[in-house]
Amino acid sequence: MSDYSTYKTLFKSLKCCVLVPTYNNEKTLAQVLADVLLYSDDVCVVNDGSTDSTLEILNQFPQIKLLSYAKNKGKGYALRKGFEFARNNGYDYAITIDSDGQHYADDLPVFLQALQDDPNAIFIGARNMDQATVPGKSSFGNKFSNFWFRFETGIDLPDTQSGYRLYPISRLKDIWFITRKYEFEVEVIVRAAWKGIGVKCIPIKVYYPPAGERITHFRPFQDFSRISVLNTVLVFFTLIWIKPRDFVRYILGKSIRTLIQEYLIKSEESAWVKALSVMVGIFFGIAPLWGLQLILAIGVAYVFRLNKAIAIITANISIPPMIPFILYGSFETGKLILHGKSAEDMMQHSAILRLIYTWMSHVILSFHIKNAELAAAIVRNLTQYIVGSFTLAAGAAILSGAVTFLLVKILKRD
Repeated sequence: MSDYSTYKTLFKSLKCCVLVPTYNNEKTLAQVLADVLLYSDDVCVVNDGSTDSTLEILNQFPQIKLLSYAKNKGKGYALRKGFEFARNNGYDYAITIDSDGQHYADDLPVFLQALQDDPNAIFIGARNMDQATVPGKSSFGNKFSNFWFRFETGIDLPDTQSGYRLYPISRLKDIWFITRKYEFEVEVIVRAAWKGIGVKCIPIKVYYPPAGERITHFRPFQDFSRISVLNTVLVFFTLIWIKPRDFVRYILGKSIRTLIQEYLIKSEESAWVKALSVMVGIFFGIAPLWGLQLILAIGVAYVFRLNKAIAIITANISIPPMIPFILYGSFETGKLILHGKSAEDMMQHSAILRLIYTWMSHVILSFHIKNAELAAAIVRNLTQYIVGSFTLAAGAAILSGAVTFLLVKILKRD
């Protein structure tokens, strides 16, 4: 059996196809398909509204599976429809290869080997971006993309823009993608990583023809702008959801039993020290000291020789998913304490309320709000929130400390 036959058999046994999205690449398409068909009989082509002789060329390859539509909608759309098309044809994996002749079909076995080594990951064919023929804009764009991918996922890769990839398409079917152009190749790897799908690189060869012969549908200004907008959105979600979610998963991933063992039972501190550590973390996590909560929790734990790990973990009660509940609880707690008191009542109620109200008044006045009633209402509500927040923080800290103390005593006894 020849090597080519071996690879074809392997493609079938792995339920893997080669997916070729194409748009107006009549000069290179036939050779790309001929080369790919040496290695696999499982080839799917998505004709993304080509207006040249693409359809005539594709008709010369009756063995391929073809998805074609009349209007060009972008590479991302073609890949998304191609994944769906491949899944409907019984494939679990797809190796995408560009139809412009940049990729070498003899690298397909490299992807097959990677698939056998790790069947649950996306593999990106990493190009040698230092070779002389690589266009300067491609090198810059790749570095730009690598940086933001690392920020958004924590994964460091040498090439995040290569279109030569292996996708576990069966694992991507539940992700709802939003992009349709070149930026899809950024979205798919970021969101796959967020879902827990591995994203790795394997070295491949690449061919860049001379500038006069190079055919590309990438529009530098429009497409780079779209990628930048996408990265802005992804960074936003990274900060408000993914990073906090991963932190919680890191903690809870050890299991509650492991956390209790490590920090409440096996550590040498007394039950009082552990309870106070929890109280410090909870108090500063809820108190309205934005930007300083973690620093203050660590500082107090350090000064009083408390368990800094416990303080750090519990101070993260104010992660984004919990913030709405903390804000609402603080406001309602303040409402219960003040009983709808007027400004005059607040000023006379206690020295602390007078100090808070006066401080908030100066803050609001600095915004030069001309409507006196509006300014007064803002001051009252903010005062109510601050009073409630500190009260809620103290109450939650005391309750958490008491529960921790009792829990440690009971577990130590066991």
